[in-house]
Amino acid sequence: MSEKLLEIKNLKTSFRIKDDYHAAVDNLTLTVNKNELLAIVGESGCGKSALAFSVMGLHTRAKIEGNILFKNQDLANMPVSKLNKLRGKELGMIFQDPLTALNPLMIIGDQIREILYLHNKNFSKSQQKAKVIDLLTKVGIPRPERVYQQFPHELSGGMRQRVVIAMAIANGPELLIADEPTTALDVTIQSQILDLIKELKEDIEAGIILITHDLGVVAEMADRVAVMYAGQIVEIADVHTLFSNPLHPYTRSLLNSVPNAVQDKSKLHVIQGIVPSLQNLPREGCRFSSRIPWIDQSAHEENPELHEVSPGHFVRCTCHQHFYFPDEDGKEEQNHVIS
Repeated sequence: MSEKLLEIKNLKTSFRIKDDYHAAVDNLTLTVNKNELLAIVGESGCGKSALAFSVMGLHTRAKIEGNILFKNQDLANMPVSKLNKLRGKELGMIFQDPLTALNPLMIIGDQIREILYLHNKNFSKSQQKAKVIDLLTKVGIPRPERVYQQFPHELSGGMRQRVVIAMAIANGPELLIADEPTTALDVTIQSQILDLIKELKEDIEAGIILITHDLGVVAEMADRVAVMYAGQIVEIADVHTLFSNPLHPYTRSLLNSVPNAVQDKSKLHVIQGIVPSLQNLPREGCRFSSRIPWIDQSAHEENPELHEVSPGHFVRCTCHQHFYFPDEDGKEEQNHVIS
């Protein structure tokens, strides 16, 4: 059996809007194993980044309830002083926007050296510099000695993202969270960064949480996939099962929205509506039901639970048993998945 590295139990992350708290992550339970890449997918506003920031303890004004067990230590109820000893050492994070993640007033070398010094004060300055040069080389940065002396604004977006990755892996973390690490990059650089993350998984054997919108990337890189909608996990399975046999209407809708060169379709499938805001989020019943109005309401559970439909494959709500894509006449239309 795989060794559990992270175990999230009934996590609820709420933000205060006016006089009430509204949950962006709602009663979520999830595990990440050692040497596993877990992909979390879903539209913007589904709570993916809120989940990642909850694990890292980076929310300053949110109310966190539940447990986030990392190697049996509860991060959700841990003093900041103790959490700081884990962040940057055993817990690493690659942020979405490297320009805002880096200090514009410090050269690259000093920013990475700071990470090393905070967690290992026995390193001499020469050892720290040698380690930084080695890290920059490892993440594929040419002329690392020169980049060491440069400021973030002097680097391209792809180079800055590599620097952020170097900082995240500087102390060999056991859990690495990559929050949409390629969003602002062009396609060529995206491919290089994702290949680098894949190599790092093999090198440091860490558990990796990859948050992304790109289902093609998920199909290629992930071991397991969790589909998130409106603060909840609606489906989770190993990558092969999820892409060959998606069940939840939201999962099938996401996959059906991807252009497919094999099937002849004149129109792309468009998911109706948008993810509701925190104030307007329905807290009872199936949260996706309003976006599939052609499915009878009796198909949904009053209080949808995750059901294990096959070993390791969990789906929320019974509506997946009745779901279909309607054609222009309202009749059932065959859906497709990524092969």
